[in-house]
Amino acid sequence: MRDPSNTFKTRPLLHGGHLSGNVKVPGDKSISHRALLFGAISEGVTKIDGLLPAEDPLSTANCLRSMGVSISSIEKGQIVEVNGVGLDGFQEPEEILNCGNSGTTMRLMLGLLVGRKGRHFVLTGDESLRNRPMKRVSQPLKLMGGLINGRSNGNLAPLSVTGKSLHGAVIGTPVASAQVKSAIILAALTADGGTSVIEPARSRDHSERMLKAFGANIEVGGEMSRHIKIWPGSKLKGQSIVVPGDISSAAFWLVGGAIIPGSKITIENVGLNPTRTGIIEIMKRMGATFELINQKDIAGEPVGDIVVEHNKQLKPFNIDGEIIPRLVDEIPILTVAACFCDGVSKISGASELRIKETDRLKVITRQLAAMGAKIEEHDDGLTIYGGQKLYGCEVDSETDHRIAMSLAIASIMAESDSTMVRSNAASISYPDFWDELSRLLI
Repeated sequence: MRDPSNTFKTRPLLHGGHLSGNVKVPGDKSISHRALLFGAISEGVTKIDGLLPAEDPLSTANCLRSMGVSISSIEKGQIVEVNGVGLDGFQEPEEILNCGNSGTTMRLMLGLLVGRKGRHFVLTGDESLRNRPMKRVSQPLKLMGGLINGRSNGNLAPLSVTGKSLHGAVIGTPVASAQVKSAIILAALTADGGTSVIEPARSRDHSERMLKAFGANIEVGGEMSRHIKIWPGSKLKGQSIVVPGDISSAAFWLVGGAIIPGSKITIENVGLNPTRTGIIEIMKRMGATFELINQKDIAGEPVGDIVVEHNKQLKPFNIDGEIIPRLVDEIPILTVAACFCDGVSKISGASELRIKETDRLKVITRQLAAMGAKIEEHDDGLTIYGGQKLYGCEVDSETDHRIAMSLAIASIMAESDSTMVRSNAASISYPDFWDELSRLLI
C-alpha cells in the first residue's frame, strides 16, 4: 500500500534544460503481473528477471502469498522466484485479499479464483480501486458459471468470489481490454470444455504469448486477431521469464526527447510488442525524430532500443478507433505532446480513461489548463490547441502515476518553475522516475 506521507509530498519542478543520455525504464508492468500469476499456477519454479518492483506488482505478489504461493523477495535487480502450486493448488486465504491500487491485480484475480471449486475469496483495494467498474469482468465470468458478488450489483469492490465448476463459452467482450480478456482466459484454463474470446478490437496480447510459453493450449487467429480460443487440460510448467522495459514508462522520455529543445535520449531494452506500440505510430504522425535500433526477440517478446531527439516542427495528430487499446496508458503524455505541436490535435474513443486510477481525461485537462494550455474536454476525448505557452504553477498528480510523470515533462517546457503535490504517485509504476529525471535533465 502507498505511504500517504510520501504520496502527498510536494516537489519543486524546475523549468528549462534538456534531456540527454541513456536510460533503462522499469520492467513492463503488464508482463510483471502475468509472470507472477502464471508462475503461481504452474508446476515447478518460475524465475523472473527484470520484474517491476513497484506497488502494483507487489499487490499481486502479496495476494498470491496469502493463498500459499512462495515468492522470493521482490527487489530491484534481483531475479524473483515463484514456486508454483499448479492450477488447483491455491489455499483458501485467512484474510481479505488486498489489491491495493491495482486494477490488473483485481480483475485478473477474479478470473484466476472463480473456478476454485469449494473455496471462498474476498478482494478489496484502496479508495480508487473500490470505485472502478468490475462488472465488465464479473459478467462474462458469470456466463461461464462463476459466482461473484459485490457492491452495486457486483460492479464494485469489495467483491466476494465463491469458487464453482465452470463451463466453456463463446464470449464477446464489451470493451477491448487486456484485463477482461485475461480474466476470461484464466478462468477458461479450469473450465469444462473450450472457450472462445472475441474482442471488439485487439488489446495487448501478453497473456496469450506467455501462457503459450508455459504450456497452455491456446490459439490466436493470426497477427492482431481479435479471436482467441482456449482449451483446458494442459499442465503449465514453470519458465524463465525476462521482462522487457515498459513502453508505457518509456513514453515519458519519448515525448520529452521529442518536445524539449536540445534533447537527445536513448531508451534501452524497451518492449516493442505490436499490441503496445501505438505511441510509435503517433510519433510518426507527429513527425518526431526517432530510430529503433538493436531489435531482437526475448522470450517471445520483441524488444529494442529507441533513440529520440528534439524536432522543433512537430505536427498535430488525431487518435481514435482501434489504435486506442494500443496506447491507452500513453494518452496523458501524448496530451502534453499535443500542446507543443503546431495545430489542433484530437483524441476520441478514449472514454476508458475515465475509469483508471483517476478520470484521466478530466485530470489532465484540469492540470494542464492551470499551466495555460488550451484543451477542450469531451465525453470520450480531448481537443488540444497547440502553440500555447505554459506557465509554472502548483500542479497536482491527484494520486495518478501517469499524470504525475506527464506533468513533470510539461513543467520543463513551462516559462517558470512549478511545484507538484502528491508527486510520489509516480512510484506506482516507476519508483525511480524522479531520480532518473534529475540525472537526465541537463
